[in-house]
Amino acid sequence: MNRSLLGLFRSIQCIALAAMLGSALAQDAPGMRVGVRGEIAGISGDVLRVHVTTGENVSVELTPQTQVRAVTLANIEDIKPGSYIGSAAVPMADGTLKALEVHVFPPQMAGTGDGHRPFDLAKGSSMTNGSVGDLVVSNGRTLTVNYKGGQQKILVPDDVPIVNLLPGDRSLLKSGVKVVMFVTQGADGKLTAQSISAGKDGVKPPM
Repeated sequence: MNRSLLGLFRSIQCIALAAMLGSALAQDAPGMRVGVRGEIAGISGDVLRVHVTTGENVSVELTPQTQVRAVTLANIEDIKPGSYIGSAAVPMADGTLKALEVHVFPPQMAGTGDGHRPFDLAKGSSMTNGSVGDLVVSNGRTLTVNYKGGQQKILVPDDVPIVNLLPGDRSLLKSGVKVVMFVTQGADGKLTAQSISAGKDGVKPPM
């Protein structure tokens, strides 16, 4: 099964992150991080079997360094000036970003992934992680997100999912749980999880 996934990895080029599952899947060189989105089909020791959103079943290995995070529901009222958030978004004509999702980090995880970079959730999407400077709700819901070396304004439509991203452990990894994983692939095609965001109480991670 990993052999067919490798073929998909090499099917397209990507300037930064490879895109997978609902948008695209690419890998140009072993060791590149890619997103895997789907549902846990089973777990055996340190190996997760995942049914991905494009229909394939893949096996992903866990290591002691694999970070596991719990995803729970949140709302815009949970975001305040000074909150540390991440948001996958796409650009609008005026340069403002339109959020595809927003995830809120707990204070102890502030600084995680700080910055603005291409992302693989949708064509042309980016990920911005940073501290909220302003939250304006009078004309739509617009966040000003500050990170080292820059700032982005992000419009959050009413229907955009907002979740908490919390520290978790392997007890979250059970059959039927929805996950977003970032993995690397070895030269032999083996997939290894660097981080896993697992939905808690039936939540589907939107990242």
